Amino acid sequence: METVDAVVIGAGVIGLAVARALALQGFETLLLERTDAIGTATSSRNSEVIHAGIYYAAGSLKASLCVSGRQRLYAYCASRGIAHHRCGKLLVATSEAQRTRLAQIQAQAAQNGVDDLQLLDAAAVRALEPELDALAALLSPSTGIVDSHGLMLALQGEFESHGGVLALRSPVVSINCRGPLHVLQVGGESTMELSARYVVNAAGLWAPGLAVRIDGLDAKHVPQARYAKGNYFSLGSRAPFSHLIYPVPEAAGLGVHLTLDLAGQARFGPDVEWVTPATPEQIDYRVSPARAAAFETAVRRYWPGLPQASLQPAFSGVRPKLEWHGETVQDFMIQGSAEHAVAGLVNLYGIESPGLTASLAIADEVLKRLV
Repeated sequence: METVDAVVIGAGVIGLAVARALALQGFETLLLERTDAIGTATSSRNSEVIHAGIYYAAGSLKASLCVSGRQRLYAYCASRGIAHHRCGKLLVATSEAQRTRLAQIQAQAAQNGVDDLQLLDAAAVRALEPELDALAALLSPSTGIVDSHGLMLALQGEFESHGGVLALRSPVVSINCRGPLHVLQVGGESTMELSARYVVNAAGLWAPGLAVRIDGLDAKHVPQARYAKGNYFSLGSRAPFSHLIYPVPEAAGLGVHLTLDLAGQARFGPDVEWVTPATPEQIDYRVSPARAAAFETAVRRYWPGLPQASLQPAFSGVRPKLEWHGETVQDFMIQGSAEHAVAGLVNLYGIESPGLTASLAIADEVLKRLV
């Protein structure tokens, strides 16, 4: 049976960042991925936004790791030539109630260490984005966009250059944590058994499902998985905006917002569609054209000039949501031995937005709880 220092399960952006961090610390690290490529799920099916850290509850992991992770991500991208753009975003209010909410959001952001938000009146909003219809807006100059695949390739390259090994088509069947080392049963074309001192469950959407197959981990520490599919539509023509445009947040998401890719093309989404896949193969990533009408209604609240019938189905992604003791979890869950009493094991649950932004900071947090 092969033995390594550490095994990371899941080669999305979080698994890649954690594996890189372990390799940089000198640990012999194996990164296992069940599919035939890195970052095929949540990591590549999102808005690719670098978030400032505005909305999250003060003291939460989302707040602290987003703010520190955003700063590190910009520096990492700049130092390694990863395509990104600090374009800024406008959080727009289209009603008096939302205008009041902007002040609350600005205060929340300040508690999180985001102190560069600027409150704009309607005239200032129009000066920046003439096509916008808003009573007021918050300008977030620290928000940006990033080439998520370029980021993941850079993390993979650094991981491998420090001795790490990526094994694709290698699904983890079970883990036994009752001995001095963790023993993993790995499926795929050539099954294998291996042992490791450290194991990180970064399986994304399927992390809770994997955790229930860990012998030695009490099931009471595993949250219930829920899945929120987010659909995106693209614009047939070029949008007249240079900033990202967000409405005031709604339940389970940030509303149907307008983001730009690095080529300047606009896309709208995500919405929230609750789905119940039992396996990865049961996820239907198709976007129904019938959802376009609801998107148009939402977008016209802040962009009344949206051309008729101009939205086209683009892509979708699924966000990992959680329930814990009957309550909806609003934060990342990073469980180490202090939570579940299993030495050398960290489970990562509910790593949705701002996971991409926070990826480097999340990796450091995992190491703190692991080593």
